[in-house]
Amino acid sequence: MRAFVFPGQGGGVVEPAAELLPQIRRVVGERIPDQVKMFARAARDADESRNLKVRPDVVAGHSLGEYGAAYAAGCFDYETGLWLVAERDRFLAEAAEETPGGMVAILKADPQEVEEALGESEGSVIANYNTPRQTVISGLRGALGDAVSRIRGRKIPLNVAFAAHSPYVAAAGEKMRGVLDAVEFRTPEVPIVSAIDGSVHTTAEAARDALKNQMVAPVRWVKVVETLAKMRVEEWVELGGGGVLTRMLKDFELPSLKGVTFEDLRARLPQQAQNLLRKEE
Repeated sequence: MRAFVFPGQGGGVVEPAAELLPQIRRVVGERIPDQVKMFARAARDADESRNLKVRPDVVAGHSLGEYGAAYAAGCFDYETGLWLVAERDRFLAEAAEETPGGMVAILKADPQEVEEALGESEGSVIANYNTPRQTVISGLRGALGDAVSRIRGRKIPLNVAFAAHSPYVAAAGEKMRGVLDAVEFRTPEVPIVSAIDGSVHTTAEAARDALKNQMVAPVRWVKVVETLAKMRVEEWVELGGGGVLTRMLKDFELPSLKGVTFEDLRARLPQQAQNLLRKEE
């Protein structure tokens, strides 16, 4: 089995190709937020995979990447995805103004130790359970530093001004729920593994509900990887650029599950498939 996985904001920002800009701007306006750029890259990779006849058996996304996964599964069209992600970006920007916060990645620390350290602090929570040796903390601006000081391990501040995947963006999450309710979702063409808890969704309403809840809920990527392993996925292809999820996979020590980026996959495709892709471009 093959999975397609999509990174969140850790995947990095790539400027959309010039020919895509008119359509993107028609949907989101002249200023294109980074989250929209990342979704556009993920969607482009998903479209190219179809042209190459490389299909997933299951999809999953990390945080923002869940929108790329839902698009790859056929839950909504490209312009709908652009609009949804632009609204998500807007609501989080409002949260940064109303409730300033931040996020810090903790490397080489046991998640249980991080939980115990945060139990002594107020204003900070675990936002991402990324691997058995990597977590991310979200917190209010005034409280985050105190929480981080209690934790051992390597600490990397993230370039955000909000406390994503925490109760501190609840207002933004509620606004996003209303936006998602206004959009028609189609039945996924392949199962979607939710990053909220690793559950598998196969209906339109389940896919919508997962996106409605993911903005505030922690990202439990460890659960996603466990689910993919139980489904006997042998290879995942990381779409959307960056390769961050594939690098994180090394922490899981799962010899049965191999990770490859879409760029690496393209490089090993037969010349005939590469020629087809160039024609499509």
